[in-house]
Amino acid sequence: MRVNVTVNGEQRQADDVWEGESLLFVLRERLGLPGSKNACEQGECGSCTVYLDDVPVCACLVAAGQVQDREVRTVEGLAEGDRLDPVQEAFVEAGAVQCGFCTPGLVVQAHDLLSRVPDPSDPEIREALAGNLCRCTGYEKILDAVRLAAARR
Repeated sequence: MRVNVTVNGEQRQADDVWEGESLLFVLRERLGLPGSKNACEQGECGSCTVYLDDVPVCACLVAAGQVQDREVRTVEGLAEGDRLDPVQEAFVEAGAVQCGFCTPGLVVQAHDLLSRVPDPSDPEIREALAGNLCRCTGYEKILDAVRLAAARR
């Protein structure tokens, strides 16, 4: 089947998509957007988090056919040209990026939190990021990054 979807503000088309193929596979393998990571394929780790119609979802759990004529925004779409989004900048500056595997999902989830709660408390940050797993950082630098991004808004 053919899937027509708006990705990061641009109309895109993927051909020969199997009905059960995941949005994550379509983004990475068919549309050349490797930012969202494929880790658990079960919606447990959050590494593949993207916006679907402005709502964060695990792209590994969304069937490609479900995105027909909808809008997807990936971690690549948060930046404006060569300028990183403030959340992306804060993750780099706070040292919240180590192996980088969990980073795209955490950035998207933190971006969503700050769009809804401009000055979140630590418990609000922890709750918002609870569905995202990181095996490298111990989370403190990630919390520092979200606090830094919030302070700069």
